[in-house]
Amino acid sequence: MSKPLKQIHLAAHFPGVNNTTVWSDPKAGSHIEFSSFAHFARTAERAKFDFLFLAEGLRLREQGGKIYDLDVVGRPDTFTVLAALAAVTEHIGLTGTINSTFNEPYEVARQFASLDHLSGGRSAWNVVTSWDAFTGENFRRGGFLPQQERYSRAKEFLATANELFDSWHGDEIVADQETGTFLRDARAGSFVHTGQHFDIHGRFNVPRSLQGRPVIFQAGDSDEGREFAASNADAIFSRYTTLEAGQSFYRDVKHRLPKYGRSPDQLLILPAATFTLADTDAEAEELAKAVRRRQVSGATALKHLEFVWNRDLSAYDPDGPLPDIDPDVGDNHISKGRAQVRMYRDPLATAREWRELAAAHNWSIRDLVIETGNRQNFIGSAETIARTINEFVQADASDGFILVPHITPTGLDEFADKVVPLLQEQGVFRTDYEGPTLRDHLGLAHPDDRREERAAS
Repeated sequence: MSKPLKQIHLAAHFPGVNNTTVWSDPKAGSHIEFSSFAHFARTAERAKFDFLFLAEGLRLREQGGKIYDLDVVGRPDTFTVLAALAAVTEHIGLTGTINSTFNEPYEVARQFASLDHLSGGRSAWNVVTSWDAFTGENFRRGGFLPQQERYSRAKEFLATANELFDSWHGDEIVADQETGTFLRDARAGSFVHTGQHFDIHGRFNVPRSLQGRPVIFQAGDSDEGREFAASNADAIFSRYTTLEAGQSFYRDVKHRLPKYGRSPDQLLILPAATFTLADTDAEAEELAKAVRRRQVSGATALKHLEFVWNRDLSAYDPDGPLPDIDPDVGDNHISKGRAQVRMYRDPLATAREWRELAAAHNWSIRDLVIETGNRQNFIGSAETIARTINEFVQADASDGFILVPHITPTGLDEFADKVVPLLQEQGVFRTDYEGPTLRDHLGLAHPDDRREERAAS
């Protein structure tokens, strides 16, 4: 008997804290004007996507006192944008990245609970930590936390927020045409939390929402990150670009779930993916090469290499060979405030690997950064992209993808018009939304249902 086809989950990432956007393209628009966010969200909703995702940077990215070339240098507040989008959309989920290092559980829980009410149960929270003192300088707490303490704080932060979401009991939302929406039989429970990072008590002032509490997302590839997702998250972002690597990550994370009393369908795995779409595969390949070179300038390539070499490489030619000197493995890292947390755990090994790749392919510095920096990249005709996406999902390399277009805000339009109908024809993607909440879109149980299951067991 053949295995039933999995349903694909699709989401859209509005690029904002990276160099994905090709600013030189005439179709590239603003990352601040609300019309850009509205167009992007409406396109994703027209295509029946599960959710829209906003990343967030709490400080302009810079190195050596200079703001990154080709990066986004301004971004409105996440909650403000998502609340505005709730008013101009009806179904699409609204996911925001909010930091657990520099915020407090009560304020974040209140903001997400409010967004969940405003959107009719469509909010989601991507829980992240901050690992550098550079960002911390913007906040009174300052500094950065060691990796273990970051995850310890994040875990307690989320647990505390859930205590606040769950503190209302017996609430039933009733719509009355004369008096407006009100709560019947609602009881605002008090909360008391005493832990390593938070010691708070009081009453939460936002009632329980239609989906109980926001959907929880997490991004992290370390062992601590995978455990955090397995124990707490509804979905985890993946960075793996090949079928085999995706399957390995998928198996590893899903196998961690039983010890937390969870089944595989209670955690979705969603890699970020760029795409280049054209009439033929050959045309798409040529377009993809051009896009990547416009995304990674010479200055961007050198800054990326400096993360590994821990040296000022501004004197090197980005279109020339890699440095013949070894990385500086000292604690004083070139990226301010990040001395104790490197993007690459073994710089010497990474440098050796990159030199071997560059020699084998005759790559320059810029070529290397372009080739090694790719996300999961779908390149081809609409038929090829639809087939590849489906192959990844059916082979358990992911449960779907978060698409990151290189043009904002219209870069999703062609995918919605050409690829989505093919997936719908194959019976692996919805033709309409089946429920009002984001939990419905993702096939996730309501938190109250899960509490009842645990109590019964």
